[in-house]
Amino acid sequence: MAQDEASCIVFGMPKEAIAHGGVTKILPLSQIAGEILSFAERHNPGGRGRG
Repeated sequence: MAQDEASCIVFGMPKEAIAHGGVTKILPLSQIAGEILSFAERHNPGGRGRG
């Protein structure tokens, strides 16, 4: 996941991650936290941690 160019002040690091194929989703900054939460919920049904 990387921040999109439109919402970046400096696009250098996301641009390189995208260019090197390390990114499957490009999102505006305002959507990244929600996407991380959605990913965690999809990969941890029931929401229980390890501890």
